[in-house]
Amino acid sequence: MDRTWMKLQNGSDVRGVALEGVEGEAVNLTPEIIRPIGFAFAQWLSEKKGIPVSQLKVAVGHDSRLSSNMVKTAVFQGLEKAGCAELADSGLSSTPAMFMATVFENHACDGSIMLTASHLPFNRNGLKFFTRDGGLEKADITQILTVATATGVFEAAMPPKVRKINLMDDYAASLVATIRTGAGQGDTPLVGLKIVVDAGNGAGGYFVDKVLAPLGADTTGSQFLDPDGSFPNHIPNPEDPDAMDAIIAAVKNNNADLGIIFDTDVDRAGAVDKNGAPINRNRFIALMASIVLEEHPGTVIVTDSVTSTGLKFWIEEKLGGVHCRFKRGYKNVINESIRLNGEGKESWLAMETSGHGALKENYFLDDGAYQIAKILIKAAQLHAAGKGGVDGLVSGLPEPAAAKEYRAKIKAENFGVYGDDLLKRFEQFVADEPGWAATLNNFEGVHVTVDAEHGNGWALLRKSLHDPVLPLNIESEEAGGVAKIAARMQAFLLQFDQLDLPKM
Repeated sequence: MDRTWMKLQNGSDVRGVALEGVEGEAVNLTPEIIRPIGFAFAQWLSEKKGIPVSQLKVAVGHDSRLSSNMVKTAVFQGLEKAGCAELADSGLSSTPAMFMATVFENHACDGSIMLTASHLPFNRNGLKFFTRDGGLEKADITQILTVATATGVFEAAMPPKVRKINLMDDYAASLVATIRTGAGQGDTPLVGLKIVVDAGNGAGGYFVDKVLAPLGADTTGSQFLDPDGSFPNHIPNPEDPDAMDAIIAAVKNNNADLGIIFDTDVDRAGAVDKNGAPINRNRFIALMASIVLEEHPGTVIVTDSVTSTGLKFWIEEKLGGVHCRFKRGYKNVINESIRLNGEGKESWLAMETSGHGALKENYFLDDGAYQIAKILIKAAQLHAAGKGGVDGLVSGLPEPAAAKEYRAKIKAENFGVYGDDLLKRFEQFVADEPGWAATLNNFEGVHVTVDAEHGNGWALLRKSLHDPVLPLNIESEEAGGVAKIAARMQAFLLQFDQLDLPKM
């Protein structure tokens, strides 16, 4: 039982299985387990803010997951037992809005908790924690779960006393105000634009009636707006091919000027241009970089480690910015951008290829809706000037001929040590391999640049952030280049008997 809570840590979040229904996945996020986590967060928050628990105001919200009410009740019971002064229930909410509960003056919460497991299957759920300083770090989660472990299971005989708040209305209104101010076209800057939204039955359906409609957009053809935690249409995930196919079809079928897709809790987004071309992954970063670098020339754009060679060229050669290709993990990317600013190196944008992104102007908050707001501002300005759509901002972005990710599972019990040893030996392999060279300014795993004769691209072998897995990303500028690089990678990896290799 001592490690029950610690096993729920997923980096800077808590995640677990809240419902039965998936073979081999036992429920480990029960009311008995959740209550001590709520209790522990109150203790942690009291220490962090330097005020008694009896003065704390905490808000809790959730996405559309089927287990939301069960998890929410248990969290509130833990917070109430700790003795918090006021508990606020924001109901169906987005993750960015839950952070804003600590910022908006009419809410002014000391802390907040978002209940979500992002794009994971229906049976999962989790907790994200916020203070006015932003989302908690990995070490903070470890501390909270340590307190929960020491607290142990306790019963709650009565339903918690909570107050309902209309946080999402306030959050949506703030987005509307941001777009109106930025576009400079009056109260309805989106008149004349048809914009369709795919919320994937997550928490993003509000964006149609509470953001786009007041701005004058025609939203005919928007789909999957009703919250449904069984996710009957597709996984709410801008990286998922089926999800992107769904919003592409909606754009084409409705002759829309722009398509928008959100993940379950709206901290990530993607888009589709008027031609039906996806704007996600490298293209989404390129679009946001184009907007940000126009406002802040020369700024550093921090991305994760698997962004393309073409994107680096785009940011540095086309747009005149500086590209810092850092580590995987949205918190890593955001924290690096914050660190650079602290050193006096201006950085206004941090983005992962997954769609996670944060802007300096917006508290470095991981906020898909705010990113879309920035795109809508530019779309309104271009439309008013008769200059077409936002697709023009990424026209000519160099795309790789092919890109592939493989995931090799480590079977060794001490997978961290095994992975470290393998990567050290891979460094020597790279040094001896004709046409291969270690990439300069690399911050994660082993990144390799491969010359035109041997594959014309790059490869990155790294340890997964949380799992016993070695992800391998390969990109090439020529047809067949990925296969060339993969063949040599496989020759190296076959030396290790504790790897379960994928087909390469």
